[in-house]
Amino acid sequence: MDLKAEMKRLNVKIDAALSRFMPAEDEAPPAIHKAMRYSLFAGGKRLRPLLVLAGCRAVGGDEESVMAAACALEMIHTYSLIHDDLPAMDDDDLRRGMPTNHVVFGEATAILAGDGLLTRAFGLLAEEGLRSGQAPALVLQVIAELAEASGSLGMIGGQVVDMESENKQIDVATMEYIHAHKTGALIRASLRIGAFLGGGSSEQVAALSRYGDHLGLAFQITDDLLDIQGDPEKIGKPVGSDEKNNKATYPALLGLEKARQEAERVVQAALDSLDGFDEQAELLRDLARYLLVREN
Repeated sequence: MDLKAEMKRLNVKIDAALSRFMPAEDEAPPAIHKAMRYSLFAGGKRLRPLLVLAGCRAVGGDEESVMAAACALEMIHTYSLIHDDLPAMDDDDLRRGMPTNHVVFGEATAILAGDGLLTRAFGLLAEEGLRSGQAPALVLQVIAELAEASGSLGMIGGQVVDMESENKQIDVATMEYIHAHKTGALIRASLRIGAFLGGGSSEQVAALSRYGDHLGLAFQITDDLLDIQGDPEKIGKPVGSDEKNNKATYPALLGLEKARQEAERVVQAALDSLDGFDEQAELLRDLARYLLVREN
């Protein structure tokens, strides 16, 4: 499989669906909808919606049937980035090579844009369940999965411990907690939601959950490495922000070489988790391998 070509093909479909599912820029009140769409369409790899589609594909499901869920994951992710960039959080001026939301629209509107995307994500899941006639129990399962992954027991919990760990010496267990929740929770949920909606068995969901745990860790380690060694033009923001904010990272705790080795180890563990799947999981295998050579 040509991974870049397949990612581009799927991203075109994801972007088209996101545009359909979002209010238009001129829909009242236009100020908030412009801000929401600004960050949602500012580029990016669309990793989480890709994982929803790939998880569905791996269990033999219909990718089109999970497109709304895929878009909901991207809305949640984008909301978290808007809030993460705020002056009260990381205070970043660039995201994906563009001025961050609060720089363009002001802090108050940026906060509300994030809130709007978060709310829209859950509304979309409910609307799609009603439209498609999905079993109510399945829709509730998906909503519950996403709520836990994005809330205080998942992403937000990881962000809190991340902030609490600034300017402190922490151990590997604490750092793994941060990354498993701040980054890994949504990645894991993306795969599980794709598998749920695709009709996957409990064994398949469990295997994809293990894959997601390893993939999320690999993604964060390589993200940490890019913040030190990446090309600012390729990653779309200045390097060194983790060091500036005294953030706990794998390179800071383990050193560059051991961090690279750990990335290789968890990528292999992710691949091993897919041993029970056939060629329909090839996109997931390629995505895991891609993390070791990613440039943005």
